[in-house]
Amino acid sequence: MKRALKTFGLLTMLLVMALHSSAQDAVVIASGDFVRGTIQGTDFSTVILKNDDETLSQYKASDIKEFLWNGETYVSKPIVIKKKMEHRFFKIIEQGAVNLYAIGGTTSIEQPQPKRARIRPSVGIGTGTGGFGGVGGGVGISFGGGRRNDAEPANRNLPTAYFIEKYGTGPMQEIPADGGNSSNKTQMIKSILLQKLTNDEDLAERIKATETFDAKLIKAFVAAYNDMQKK
Repeated sequence: MKRALKTFGLLTMLLVMALHSSAQDAVVIASGDFVRGTIQGTDFSTVILKNDDETLSQYKASDIKEFLWNGETYVSKPIVIKKKMEHRFFKIIEQGAVNLYAIGGTTSIEQPQPKRARIRPSVGIGTGTGGFGGVGGGVGISFGGGRRNDAEPANRNLPTAYFIEKYGTGPMQEIPADGGNSSNKTQMIKSILLQKLTNDEDLAERIKATETFDAKLIKAFVAAYNDMQKK
């Protein structure tokens, strides 16, 4: 019996290792329903997947559950943009009792798009104060439009906006993690963290004593809170 259990354990470990070594990007349409391939890029409302036969498939955030790209998970979540409910992809930064998400950053691979691929991400950065369609860092992105050399790298970087979520406390809320520091911004971040990271007096005191915040520090606070909730 013990030998059988050891053999089963060894086979399970080998299977896990094999899956890990052959891991690909994937689009998860629904639980148990997914498509493997290579993610070409995202504008956070749409994602492009290169299939094994070199064709490209485009998926909207409103139609799928999530996608896995370079070992990171981007989930589709509803968000109000200009008074209209829409879906966007958010990268999971921390997950647990409190979730921390990001939207923005690198949006496409650091390789040229193939000439046969007619769908290309084009990026526009807004200069107004509305943020990401009303939230975030003033990012507006669309597919198509504009010309460029096919040999030009497709890598793009956009301003990153961060969002914090704790179920039972209302919708996820933008948290101004980047973009400089000011007394008003610091106080706003403290207020948001104290509202979400509750019932931990030691952590609350550390948040109150913090003079400046950035994305790494906010991530550390959320991770510490989630670790405490597991105990």
